Amino acid sequence: MDEALAPQQQCVIKQPVSTSRYDALARKILRVPQVQPTARREEAAERLFSLAMVISGLRCTLSYVIVPFILPALGIGALAGLSPEVGIPIGVAALFFDVKGIRRFWLANHKWRWQMSFIYLAVIGLVLYLVIADIIQLL
Repeated sequence: MDEALAPQQQCVIKQPVSTSRYDALARKILRVPQVQPTARREEAAERLFSLAMVISGLRCTLSYVIVPFILPALGIGALAGLSPEVGIPIGVAALFFDVKGIRRFWLANHKWRWQMSFIYLAVIGLVLYLVIADIIQLL
């Protein structure tokens, strides 16, 4: 059955590749070439978006729910001091996948690339704030 789906995933999407000044600038900043979009690229971009949001959500859940409330309620509040040591690697991974996700949407020339870029940038800002706060807490 997978073999039957493979040709459909490779099909080129009939949507014009945008050549606006802003698209060209974003592609230059992201170091993304202008390519013809395919269904497979769009699907990969959407999958990576889900993964990046899960990792970012995990980082926020760890910082705002598990460490301040759950650990002390379970009587293991001493582990709350390990928050930066755990939060920084998760935050860095989240930032990596967020940037990779933006690039993937642009590589796919996805119709929602601008909207998704703004969502990613908002998440990047929040996670970056948490990582910086963790670094400061370690110092």
